[in-house]
Amino acid sequence: MPGERTRTGVRSSYAAAMPAPRTRRARAARKRQRRMASVEHDLSPAEWTALQDAWGGCAYCGATGGPVQKDCVLPISRGGRYTLLNVVPACPSCNASKCNDEVTGWLRRKRLDERAFLVRFAAVQAELRQPATEACPPAPPAAR
Repeated sequence: MPGERTRTGVRSSYAAAMPAPRTRRARAARKRQRRMASVEHDLSPAEWTALQDAWGGCAYCGATGGPVQKDCVLPISRGGRYTLLNVVPACPSCNASKCNDEVTGWLRRKRLDERAFLVRFAAVQAELRQPATEACPPAPPAAR
């Protein structure tokens, strides 16, 4: 109960939800915070919406209609970042299952269609990069 008195003092709902400061979970959370703060994440909300629209559901299993989460193809723990070229929408089940595994090995282990994902991933990336390249004028031909 929030605000309930215990032998050691007042216990709040916040304290009950947070891991103890010296637990493995707390150390992992602090390590993730340091990793996240050390790199630049440049995925804008508009880009995330465009990714969701382009994929139409989970990028891995194809589930539609449910909530999706941002999943890094190259995990943050392995040097990835939240960027347009590294993030795909994933259902909570696929995102939790993939964890920080390399995507192709995980797809093989789950017996999902690795080739279909990679082809679709390349097509979506090309589609999303296209408007950015059209906005820039072509470079003039080099003089000989």
